[in-house]
Amino acid sequence: MDNILIVDDNHAICQALALMIELHDYHAIFCHSPEAAIDIVTNKEISLVIQDMNFSRDTTSGEEGKQLFYALRQLQPNLPIILMTAWTQLETAVELVKAGAADYMGKPWDDAKLLNSISNLLSIYRLSQQNSQLNRIHSDRMSAINGADLCGLVFGSGAMQRCVDLALQVARSDVSVMITGPNGAGKDKIADILQANSPLKDQPFIKVNIGALPMDLLEAELFGAEAGAFTGANKTRMGRFEAADGGTLFLDEIGNLPLSGQVKLLRVLQTGEFERLGSHQTRKVNVRVISATNADLADDIAHGRFREDLFYRLNVIELTIPPLNQRQDDILPLVKHFIGDSFSLDKTTQLALVNHCWSGNVRELENACKRAVLLTQSTQLSINDFGLMTLGGVADKPLQIIAQPQTQDQSQHQPKTSSDTEDTVVTFEPDKLQIEQALTQYNGVIARVAKSFGLSRQALYRRMEKYGIRDSKS
Repeated sequence: MDNILIVDDNHAICQALALMIELHDYHAIFCHSPEAAIDIVTNKEISLVIQDMNFSRDTTSGEEGKQLFYALRQLQPNLPIILMTAWTQLETAVELVKAGAADYMGKPWDDAKLLNSISNLLSIYRLSQQNSQLNRIHSDRMSAINGADLCGLVFGSGAMQRCVDLALQVARSDVSVMITGPNGAGKDKIADILQANSPLKDQPFIKVNIGALPMDLLEAELFGAEAGAFTGANKTRMGRFEAADGGTLFLDEIGNLPLSGQVKLLRVLQTGEFERLGSHQTRKVNVRVISATNADLADDIAHGRFREDLFYRLNVIELTIPPLNQRQDDILPLVKHFIGDSFSLDKTTQLALVNHCWSGNVRELENACKRAVLLTQSTQLSINDFGLMTLGGVADKPLQIIAQPQTQDQSQHQPKTSSDTEDTVVTFEPDKLQIEQALTQYNGVIARVAKSFGLSRQALYRRMEKYGIRDSKS
């Protein structure tokens, strides 16, 4: 259960907040001074703090609250802190929000709004704690694979880290490996890693894209052909299995292999034996086979398009690469790799790239980066440079980058957050449907929805109010 610390010199307020919090399955701890709060955060596991800004009855400046806030941030930089006061100081609110305050509320507070903020902030805090743990695990893993040849693979996601870990583990054996995943996800790169870290790394490594070969030439390419075996075969041809003897054969798009070729491939995997087309001489090879496919082989087996016994021969170990939009932590490292050190991205463009669907996966991303570098007029790349206006953007609709000058009235009544500029708010302007879709996608966590659009929470709440969208958690 999450521990929420309430810091207020008013006993009645502490008790009221504690009762409300505990009715919603959180555990409340309260104290009445900054010194006590610092001691509790130092010695207990606290997930969120709700703190007053004034602790002396004759003080309304908020200086005591500021000192406590900065002290708590120094103790735990990621700890979410909600500031509450009956004496709202706009300048203080702006300063502390920029310094990392999670929310700033006036007294008397709105129960529903406060509970919604608590729920959202705790979700983000738990996620950050999990990410910190994953980063520690990642560091340990990276230490363990120092010295391994990753063949230039660029990644930052846990999904790819797990795939690389398993690839390095099985690379040392001679078992058959099947790499599955969508087109353009990087299956050939994982095959390179398997070969580069295997005992066969100095032996032949032959790659065959079965999907790129004509069906009537597939068997000749794989197993070879004698002169005169078919029209146009004017001389003896060595097949890919012979060329890979003693090493590794990578069969990409294995799902496209016809049934006749599957029978011969199964025999080679079982016995190492085959015959060239047009020959009765049996040849024997010792080849490790790595295969890859974007097809649903289970469905192919069910419909008689792929042999089940061959599948189990090829699929001793399966390495699955998720689509790029399911490993978003890979996107920006890949972009940086593709565009080089001479170019940079603004925040809006980064958000657009991370939230784009990338149906073509890494291959599409690489092409978009090449386009951006070629067409840009600046060293800072924009959404237009990447062609995201036509690619579809966050919600399969064009991105709109708008500049909204603030009126004098707005500047007086709306505190600027760290995402605002002095004179202009530059952001992605979502419509009602996009906001509703994002609320569903992120399970109503306002902070995550706002981040996906490059907005502050307050800016998102204003747009929800404008479109009449109710917060499902309020």
